[in-house]
Parts: sequence; structure tokens; C-alpha cells
Amino acid sequence: MRAAQPYWNPYASGVLLGLVLAGAFLLTGHGLGASGALGRMVASVVSLVAPASVDTNPYLAPVAGGGANPFNNWGIPVLIGTLLGGFISGLLSGRLRAETFHGPRISTHQRWLFALLGGSLVGFGARLARGCTSGQALSGGAMLSLGSWAFMFSVFIGGYALAWFVRRLWKEV
Repeated sequence: MRAAQPYWNPYASGVLLGLVLAGAFLLTGHGLGASGALGRMVASVVSLVAPASVDTNPYLAPVAGGGANPFNNWGIPVLIGTLLGGFISGLLSGRLRAETFHGPRISTHQRWLFALLGGSLVGFGARLARGCTSGQALSGGAMLSLGSWAFMFSVFIGGYALAWFVRRLWKEV
């Protein structure tokens, strides 16, 4: 395995992310976002297992696109590109390995439990908000949407407030 390369400069990474967002707008006519693509993929899997239930399900029916191919959507290539890009980046930087980061006061199993709980809450919230953080923050923020800016300020304020409660899990005894 290659030696791990240093992380990129965060300012250069931010500029490149902005260029990727501009490219997504130019190529797809949409910004970045993953929750819609994931919803379509879930609808396609459910339609394979129980096709009749998709059209009668109030959550899946609009996502499935009225019987159209759920993979025929701008978000699918963006999602696949995100996954492939992350994999290739990890491979080239020597950081492609399975590991779990956690503090000294929390076990690996607890870390996974909290990650699953937090991810489930964020996923549920993304579906309620009809968009994920990338769609809200990046795409909505780039479009100067007041709601997206309010959302991002709320995310950062909430993150800082919650960090006070969990910081002890990451500190040495």
C-alpha cells in the first residue's frame, strides 16, 4: 500500500468544488445533490421486489417517475461520479482502507451506532426538506437562496452546539 499523501489545501479544494458545481450546472442543468438520486435508486429496487406497491406508495410514486426508468435522471451520474471520485481519490492518495476513527472514550461499536443514528436522522431530515445538505448548501447557496443560507447557518450553529456535548468522547482521559 502507498504511503498516505497529505491532505489538499482546503482553500484550493473549495475552489475546485466550486468549479465542479459550475460544471454540474453547465452539463446537467442542475446543481449537486444526492438524496434525490438515492430515492430513485430505492424506488427502482422496491419496484423489482414489489412492483405494484411503488405506484400506490405516496413516498415512492413521485420518486419513481410514473413508471419511467428511475435511472434516467440527472442525479444518478452525479451520484455515481461522487462515489467513483471518492474511491479514486482514496486510491491515489494512499488512504483507501477500512478504518473507524473514534476517541479514546468511545468504542468502535458505539461509534458505528452513533454514525448510523446520525445518518438516519440526517437522511430522514433530507427527505422532509426535499433535499440533502449538498443540494441545499452548495446548489441553493450558489443560487443565493435565502432558505439555503438559513439552512447552512442552522447546520453550523447546531453542529457547534452539539460539539460541546460530545467533545469529551474525543479527548484523552
